[in-house]
Amino acid sequence: MQLPLQITARGIELEAPADALIRKYAGKLDRYYNHIMTVRVLIEVPQRRMGEPIAYHVRYDITVPGGEVVVSKHTDPELHTAIQRAFEAAKRRLQDYARRQRGDVKERASTRA
Repeated sequence: MQLPLQITARGIELEAPADALIRKYAGKLDRYYNHIMTVRVLIEVPQRRMGEPIAYHVRYDITVPGGEVVVSKHTDPELHTAIQRAFEAAKRRLQDYARRQRGDVKERASTRA
């Protein structure tokens, strides 16, 4: 990563174990695509009605040369599970992006005549 990791929490106070987990996972993203410029992680708890359980939303915005890889909100009632699932999705998206950059993925043939 060229720029430091940005972690934003909305609606919750992010505790040290969750912060450490996010930093650990963000550090691993370089294994899957080594040209990452920035990583922004947003964790939020949306407003809820009385009696509804808390759901944590996690979003990764990863800036890479030529674009951005976005992993939209992964929701789970457990914060650590939501962080882990969002990281797994970000890892898959980065791997797909790297394959397209290398040309390993074939382009669809044009159907227009």
